[in-house]
Amino acid sequence: MSEMTYSDAVKDAIRMELRRDPDVVMFGEDIAHHGGMMQVTKGLLDEFGDKRMIDTPISESGFMGMGIGAALRGLRPVVDLMFFDFALVAMDQIQNQLAKTIYMSGGKVKVPLTIRTQGGGWKGAAAQHSQMLEALFVHVPGLKVVTSSTPADAKGLLQASIQDDSPVLFIEHKQLYGVKGEVPEGDHIVPLGKADVKREGSDVTIFSYSYCVHLALEAAEKLADQGVSAEVVDLRTLNPLDFDTVAASVSKTHRAMVVHDSYARCGIGADLAAQIQEKLFDELDAPILRVTGGDVSVPFAGELENALLPNVERIVATANELVS
Repeated sequence: MSEMTYSDAVKDAIRMELRRDPDVVMFGEDIAHHGGMMQVTKGLLDEFGDKRMIDTPISESGFMGMGIGAALRGLRPVVDLMFFDFALVAMDQIQNQLAKTIYMSGGKVKVPLTIRTQGGGWKGAAAQHSQMLEALFVHVPGLKVVTSSTPADAKGLLQASIQDDSPVLFIEHKQLYGVKGEVPEGDHIVPLGKADVKREGSDVTIFSYSYCVHLALEAAEKLADQGVSAEVVDLRTLNPLDFDTVAASVSKTHRAMVVHDSYARCGIGADLAAQIQEKLFDELDAPILRVTGGDVSVPFAGELENALLPNVERIVATANELVS
């Protein structure tokens, strides 16, 4: 084990896969010579060359289509979208081509393509560069949607994503790149479709993912000081969802809340709350509550952005409402 930042853990996963499989290639805007928007891929060009680390034109639809074609011809591409918001430019390629090919071929054609992207707020990047759009892609059959909250999970889940024969959307968060943690050396695989209980508790379950897991854990510490035992479950893979872990936690605490920084309407919290209500109604001692971003565009001004997005105080207050 060695301590590294989330950013370096992501780079380590990419490096391990480039070394492991000569069919792994990576391309996107400025990922080779510049090292990417967040410098995650800096230095990989020197080791792997410009045939495997490829800078593309500013055309998300174009290079996403190139990635799909490369995957269909036997390569294992990692396609970098500079901002999550830019996935909308390539939506036809992602939703109508990438996500449907395995289904439309009757399972005969593999599409081993991983999309890496980063999103989220708290950085003053304004409305077109701060969105978390995971719910749009969970809504699309045929895509696996993966998030991570720690450096170890980032490495393990990204390696698993690149090795998967199905298309995977791997979502990173702006706020996480500097977070440090212990990461296994060498190959490290965290299976897709498995949630992780980051903190055990007995009074209320806080379901979350990505950066908001850290807010949930900080809130759980404050709740403990108030005599409330909060369990924190990191969903990690949003599609397919590990509902067995969800059910086990709700059956233990009998109270559930969901925390995420994307929009409330039709978000992951709404979907998870509906599934819990439909399948676990008799286990609930209180309504399922959500702490989310607001249903407005993310503002540029820091004061407004902080007011819009989840925070520890809102999580603590919502948990206390559930247990009161």
